[in-house]
Amino acid sequence: MKKILVTGGTGFIGSHTVVELLNAGYDVDIVDNLSNSKATVIDQIEKITGKKPNFYQIDLLDKDKLNELFEKTEYNTVMHFAGLKAVAESIEDPLLYYRTNLGATINLLDAMFNYGAGRIIFSSSATVYGEQKFPKYTEDMPTGRDINNPYGRTKYMIEEILKDAYRAYPEICVSILRYFNPIGNHPSGLIGENPNGIPNNIMPVIMRVATGKTEMLDIYGQGYDTPDGTCRRDFIHVVDLAKGHLAALDHSKPGVQIYNLGTGTPTSVYELVKAYERVSNKKLPHHFVGPRPGDLAEYWADPAKANQELGWKAELGVEDAIRDTLKYLELNHS
Repeated sequence: MKKILVTGGTGFIGSHTVVELLNAGYDVDIVDNLSNSKATVIDQIEKITGKKPNFYQIDLLDKDKLNELFEKTEYNTVMHFAGLKAVAESIEDPLLYYRTNLGATINLLDAMFNYGAGRIIFSSSATVYGEQKFPKYTEDMPTGRDINNPYGRTKYMIEEILKDAYRAYPEICVSILRYFNPIGNHPSGLIGENPNGIPNNIMPVIMRVATGKTEMLDIYGQGYDTPDGTCRRDFIHVVDLAKGHLAALDHSKPGVQIYNLGTGTPTSVYELVKAYERVSNKKLPHHFVGPRPGDLAEYWADPAKANQELGWKAELGVEDAIRDTLKYLELNHS
């Protein structure tokens, strides 16, 4: 059986997807430069699955090393998670984001097409929709308009590169998965969202507050046009998200297939905090600060297309994600 290559496979979403792939019987190789993850994740994946994926510490910007890997290993599928993803950092250093995210993807596609790998599943984002009139996002909405940060624009540009690649190579299979707001950790507590440096996503920030590394959770804004005045998002458990990649793999076909991966149900930031307090039975220090520039009041997925065409549906809720986060904290906080 040909191998699946997972770029960014030691990262948060990549590592959970590797677990699901291994448990489903796939043969997996991981490529990661470890800029925002740790090599110890490989051992944790082995503990969960009983299988150890091959790991190559390669930066996708290193075209020679990437081509060497493709030359010695026959891949038919690539799952592409690797990339920089901090919105604020992308605003401060846009060239870094364009150089890294676009350059890495172009190098990867070059290697794929040169060595016969004809299927790619790409980790995209709901940010490609920009600001829409209706907060319930469907795949047929326009993309690329009013995206307020370079990170989001790189996701949009990569989607366009993939569409152009298909026009040039109509035999390839392209799946574009637009994530909403991943949270949670593996229920074993062995792998989870543990970025290097200061986290950008809300759950690692909550974890830092819960463990006393950060004094208080900043909730941005209290005057948004939502029921409780705080932003509402579609928080999806990372295990559900990982399973969405296997569903996309099982249903891939020549062409460009695009799917939203979300629950279809919005939860406000304040509701998330209250849920954390309820599940943990502990107060979470928090206060309200000014709204963050560029934050939309609310948006969430319409996942009907993925439900119908992939047979995939999010099964876990916010409280499940919090419970698994607490398990991860129990095993990893020192």
